[in-house]
Amino acid sequence: MTKFKLAVFDMDGTLLKNRTIFVFADKKGFMDELLKIVNSDRISYEKSIEIAKLLKGMNAGELLDIFRGIPLQDNVETVIKKLKKKDIKTAIITNSYQFVADDLKKRLRMDYAFANNLIIEEDIVTGELIINNKDLRARYNGCKVHSICKECVMEDLAKELGITKGEVIAVGDSAIDICMIEKAGLGIAFNASEKMQKHADISTGDMRTILTHI
Repeated sequence: MTKFKLAVFDMDGTLLKNRTIFVFADKKGFMDELLKIVNSDRISYEKSIEIAKLLKGMNAGELLDIFRGIPLQDNVETVIKKLKKKDIKTAIITNSYQFVADDLKKRLRMDYAFANNLIIEEDIVTGELIINNKDLRARYNGCKVHSICKECVMEDLAKELGITKGEVIAVGDSAIDICMIEKAGLGIAFNASEKMQKHADISTGDMRTILTHI
C-alpha cells in the first residue's frame, strides 16, 4: 500500500502545456501590457493584482472557452485516474484564477482546486482580484510574497484530511512551487529549470514518473 494520500499539482506548465494568462494575452491582444507588469520590479502578489486589471470588461465565458483550448501535458489524464484508483486525493494549487482551476478540476475529476478569486459579475470580469494568500509579508524572501502560498495551502489541506506533509506528493515547475515541493513527502520538479530541480527529490519530464512512486 502506498504511503501517499494526497497529490498536489501546479496548473500552468505542469498540468497544462501553456500558461493561462499568456494564452489570454495572446488571444485578446494585451501581451505587451502583460510583459510590462511581469518584468517590473513589483512584488509578486502586486503583479497578480495588476495583471487581473488587464482582464477588466472581458467576457468570462469567452475566457473559459480559450482556457479549455490549452492542451494538457502528456499523460495527465492517465496519471490522475491511476492516483484515484489508489485512493490518493488530488488537488490543483495555482496562482491563476479559481474559475478556470475549478473547470480543470471538474474535467480531470480531481478533488480540490485552490487559486485566486477573479471577481466576475454577470459573466463580465471586473478586474478585481481577491488573492488566496491572507498572510502577506512583503519583506519576506519566500512564498509569502506571492498571491498564493502553496505550502500553506498544502499544509492546510493535509490537516483537513488528517494526514502529514510526508504523505503528500507535490508537483510543480517554477519558483512559486518551491515551498510546497521542499516540504512535501515527495517533491517532483516537472519540466523545470536546473535551479528549480535542486529543490526537488525527483526531476522529470514524464508525468508518469509519479506512478513509479505509489
